[in-house]
Amino acid sequence: MAREKYTFSWDLIGDIAARENLGPYTRVEVYRLMQFCMRDILEHHFGAEKADALFRQAGYLAGEQFYLKFLNTRMELTDFVNTLQGLLKELGIGILRIEGGDLAGGGLILTVSEDLDCSGLPELDHEFCAYDEGFIAGILSTYTGKKVDARETDCWCTGDRTCRFSAKFA
Repeated sequence: MAREKYTFSWDLIGDIAARENLGPYTRVEVYRLMQFCMRDILEHHFGAEKADALFRQAGYLAGEQFYLKFLNTRMELTDFVNTLQGLLKELGIGILRIEGGDLAGGGLILTVSEDLDCSGLPELDHEFCAYDEGFIAGILSTYTGKKVDARETDCWCTGDRTCRFSAKFA
């Protein structure tokens, strides 16, 4: 299979300063418009399970790249978490909290409140944040050098008011 046209690179983000009047920010509705239209098309062509897997994969790549761009230095866990929390809040992605677990013990339980993907959506009968699962796994895998699988256990869309994830280390 031929390699795709848009292999990720930070160069594709472009020169955000070229938006001299609008700057680096947009509204959540615009982000969600892109996300839900993309999900709709993927589900139509491949089904919901495959769409989730693709979103998770994209999130994982984004998490790896996010770590390499913004966090790519060796830090103790406390400094890493504090820095990550600050970045996620500053960039409007969400408010991260670590609820329990440890790296040596094989995993973490964490929450992301006010997350970009689903906070404020109507209640559904399923968790929604496959992209976030991948994003969290990508960040933690790159930080630890271990394979991480993150799965959402509670979601705004299932009636919770925060998204909770279980991240397990291989």
